[in-house]
Amino acid sequence: MASRAPVFEGQTAVVTGGGTGVGAAVALALAEAGANLHLVGRRAGMLEAVGTKARAMGVEATSHSADLSTDRGQLQLAQQLVRDLPGVDILVQNAAVHSIAAFDQADLADLDTLFNINVRAPYALTQALLPMLKARQGQIVFINSSSGVLAKPMTAQYDATKHALKAIADSLRGEVNADGIRVMSLYLGQTATEMQARIYHAQNKPYRPERLLQPADVASVIVNALSLPRTAEVTDIHIRPMVKS
Repeated sequence: MASRAPVFEGQTAVVTGGGTGVGAAVALALAEAGANLHLVGRRAGMLEAVGTKARAMGVEATSHSADLSTDRGQLQLAQQLVRDLPGVDILVQNAAVHSIAAFDQADLADLDTLFNINVRAPYALTQALLPMLKARQGQIVFINSSSGVLAKPMTAQYDATKHALKAIADSLRGEVNADGIRVMSLYLGQTATEMQARIYHAQNKPYRPERLLQPADVASVIVNALSLPRTAEVTDIHIRPMVKS
């Protein structure tokens, strides 16, 4: 019996924040399933390291170093992807930044940065790539956070951006389902990533990544959901560590 082709063979996936953590894990899981990659992030070396691993799996992988904190950086990235990509089948919006501060002490400049990266950038990039996604009846994944459904003390700025990202996904889904596009949000609990390590350090807490949700776990869930027949659409997934701290 002939072996089955990888489920995403010949498809093109764009992954933001693809150099580390969840983004890197998702990118490599998609590559293993046959998807060609376009990796977006700030650190070119990290992106290329993921791309090298992906190419060893037999797929194409291209890195795009971009500063998503500025309107100009977002526009340049969108223009480059629209110009260079043959099409888009999967868009994974993972890039994000975090901040911790009391409400009355938080810097408004930090709020602007969080809004640009966590809200405006995914909106702008999705908007730019939407015609190609419609042409291929593609799939969009927004990597959100438990903060997108429950705001907590000391993180009002970050939580506000994640609530906004939920609104974008929910509204977009209602518009593009008729075009054959599936839109999924993942609300992650504490995950073993560089960002989480910085959060623990800022709070003077011991960081034990083995007790947290693993990026590979998240990637497995995403690939499984994206692989479902078109009779189903997974809209919202909530994942948290099994061991509660």
